Amino acid sequence: MEAYKREFIEFLQEAGVLKFGDFTAKSGRKIPYFVNAGMIKTGDQITKMGEFYAKAYFDKLGNKPAVLYGPAYKGISLSISAAVALSKNGLNVPFFFNRKEVKDHGEGGMFVGYVPQAGEEIVIIEDVITAGTAIRESMAILSHLEGTKVAATFIMVDRKEKGQTEKGAMQEIEEQFGFPVYSVVDVYDIIEYLEEDPANEENVKRIKNYLAVNGAK
Repeated sequence: MEAYKREFIEFLQEAGVLKFGDFTAKSGRKIPYFVNAGMIKTGDQITKMGEFYAKAYFDKLGNKPAVLYGPAYKGISLSISAAVALSKNGLNVPFFFNRKEVKDHGEGGMFVGYVPQAGEEIVIIEDVITAGTAIRESMAILSHLEGTKVAATFIMVDRKEKGQTEKGAMQEIEEQFGFPVYSVVDVYDIIEYLEEDPANEENVKRIKNYLAVNGAK
């Protein structure tokens, strides 16, 4: 396993972002592990998280400029931290996020921050994809921005689960919307990491059993 993947998984566990147990995903699936970016609570943690996203961005897109979009609520801090980390490494990009409820006073509108202009490309910064539900919601919101297009989505963990068909959720998103989805790690990286310690045997077994039913074919 690459060193940065190990470091990232360790970071997720230490920050309480990666947990094992019984949870319900946004898709409604009962899942044996949960990735919750809402557990990031300190300046050091969000700074480090942004650095991982920036590394993935540079690895996949290089110095290509884009506008970062963070879906409310968890995507807000993720997109801002990624923008800061990119800036520190020489790529100054704008960011924006949506309101859950459209504001009808003051400056009004659906978005906060930079508003992408026609011809500009958007990169979505999300935490995780299970069945692709959240990304489809984001695409519906971003459809209000005429003349823009989404260039890519970055997430923390690819769960390698089937979406609305037997295909992987990420593959379905890529085919439906025409942009790639990149992850820092995937569930098989997490399994590999856990298998190094016999104390994790039960969690590994539960994740593998889950993937046998819900994993992409």
